[in-house]
Amino acid sequence: MQNIRAFFFALSGIAVIAFVAVLTASLTVTFAGMLAIFTGIRLLSARLKPVPVRAKTARQENMRVWNDGRGTIIDL
Repeated sequence: MQNIRAFFFALSGIAVIAFVAVLTASLTVTFAGMLAIFTGIRLLSARLKPVPVRAKTARQENMRVWNDGRGTIIDL
């Protein structure tokens, strides 16, 4: 009776360890796949963003800056 009980405990322990190993491997593959998908989406969305354009003022020489004692005034 002791041998049968010991064999059952050993077999169930091996089964639990195998189940945990398979669960860990499947979760690792799942997270790696999700990371690959998110990285691909991020790369594609970065390409689709428009390039910012810098605005330039046409009349730089007409800009006046003076200080009236209460603060600096910039007249564009």
